[in-house]
Amino acid sequence: MATRRSTAEFILEQLGHPDRFSVRPMFGEFALYADGKPVAFICDDQLLVKILPESAPLEARCDRAPAYPGSKDYYLVPEDMIAGERKLPDMLLRMASVLPLPKNRKKPARRT
Repeated sequence: MATRRSTAEFILEQLGHPDRFSVRPMFGEFALYADGKPVAFICDDQLLVKILPESAPLEARCDRAPAYPGSKDYYLVPEDMIAGERKLPDMLLRMASVLPLPKNRKKPARRT
């Protein structure tokens, strides 16, 4: 099931900081970026946060679930936490501060 754009927009609205958070479509789902670094995914209309030491506060409050069959586990953030947890944006920004920037992929050379 693909994620609706309205879900991604709702999550962005709840996080605030429009200059620091963004989403990009990926195979019918979305990647959530903080300061240009991927920190979570929005799959099946659910927020899945990467498991890192900086996201450890979610351990006691969130279940773990794969983003898609066969993927590693992520923290599955319930909707009430997205809408009501004011510490979530700060935690995602802390995660971004320790993650590397995504590598630029070179486009293959055209054959003539």
